[in-house]
Amino acid sequence: MTGQKIGYIRVSSAEQNTERQLDGLIMDRTFTDKISGKSTDRPQLLEMLRFVRDGDHLFIHSMDRLARNLVDLRQLVQDLTKRGVAVTFVKEALVFNGDDSAMSVLLLSVMGAVAEFERSIIRERQAEGIRIAKNKGVYKGRTAALTNDQATIVRQKIAAGVPKAKLAREFKCSRETIYKYSRQPGI
Repeated sequence: MTGQKIGYIRVSSAEQNTERQLDGLIMDRTFTDKISGKSTDRPQLLEMLRFVRDGDHLFIHSMDRLARNLVDLRQLVQDLTKRGVAVTFVKEALVFNGDDSAMSVLLLSVMGAVAEFERSIIRERQAEGIRIAKNKGVYKGRTAALTNDQATIVRQKIAAGVPKAKLAREFKCSRETIYKYSRQPGI
């Protein structure tokens, strides 16, 4: 019996469109994350890793959709192929199944390193642009996630012992935002 065709799609934010990834490929099941790829702690990635079985074939649009750094990329591919899951990166036209040639492993490493380098360059350019804009007085930074009134309420609820995850859901923000407010003086 052959396994299932599984798709993994990732975009960095909820506003981004996922349709171009794996376009035209028919999957038995697709897992989609709308979250940054800087960490492998992504809900749908973790669910996909629990779901796939020996004989399954995982399709991913490109390497940078699976991982943003070479260490995570190699680890994920290695873990999947050891479990008998074939991994295809559609854009790069690379398939890994555990019996990979030295050339395939080299290509994974080189292309993964290039993607990681590219991301670092983008971050450097972004930081440089922000620094220049701040010096000109143009850049004011990101708007606060919570208003002053909401921040006060959050602080009060934290002091009262309300779980931070519950507050994040209530105020429609990340848990990290709630933690940021909990670290402020007066809590």
